[in-house]
Amino acid sequence: MTAAPPSDLDDLRDVGDVLGIAPVVPVVVIDHVDDAVPLANALLRGGIGIIEVTLRTPAGLGAIARIAQEAPDVVVGAGTVTTPGQVDAVRQAGARFLVTPGSPRRLLGAALDSGLPVLAGASTMTEMMELAEHGLTGMKFFPAEPSGGRAFLSAVSGPLPGLQFCPTGGITLESAPSYLALPNVSCVGGSWLTPRDAVAAGDWGRIERLAREASALGG
Repeated sequence: MTAAPPSDLDDLRDVGDVLGIAPVVPVVVIDHVDDAVPLANALLRGGIGIIEVTLRTPAGLGAIARIAQEAPDVVVGAGTVTTPGQVDAVRQAGARFLVTPGSPRRLLGAALDSGLPVLAGASTMTEMMELAEHGLTGMKFFPAEPSGGRAFLSAVSGPLPGLQFCPTGGITLESAPSYLALPNVSCVGGSWLTPRDAVAAGDWGRIERLAREASALGG
């Protein structure tokens, strides 16, 4: 189920606002900084106004900065944040939210202290409950498919009814609707919107079409 988008995307107070922007959050690996802005604009034309740029390549940090400066209508977040030092770096680059694959104590503390919405990663009941103890009611379920997928999240909704999730990892256009049908899923994360071969070729029309398909999942 998708939440209503926040009324003002310039005022993202918490992760719940982030989860309500689009039914699919593109999880993007960027190899060249110059691709960042045309990629973000292609997603926006397709109806997806949010992007998670991962720090899996040296271009990631620069890509976040370029999108923040040159494509301000796209809410840019930093993904694969794994160290406290990266938290400060992406905040200075202009990231609007943080995404972590897991939630070790020092990293989580730095992320919460940053003042940015935090989509922290969890894959077990214990991790989810620990994040809830820190006041986080929206979180990333990762890696979704290897960790039990839709069946696991469906089971979680019973004992932990106050939590909302963005499952990420192995989700496709075909499987996304079954996740979005769950009452505790606000959106899903997906890499299928931005295939690396399309990005390398500068095929922004293809990415726009994929974004339009993903955007329609929220209807």
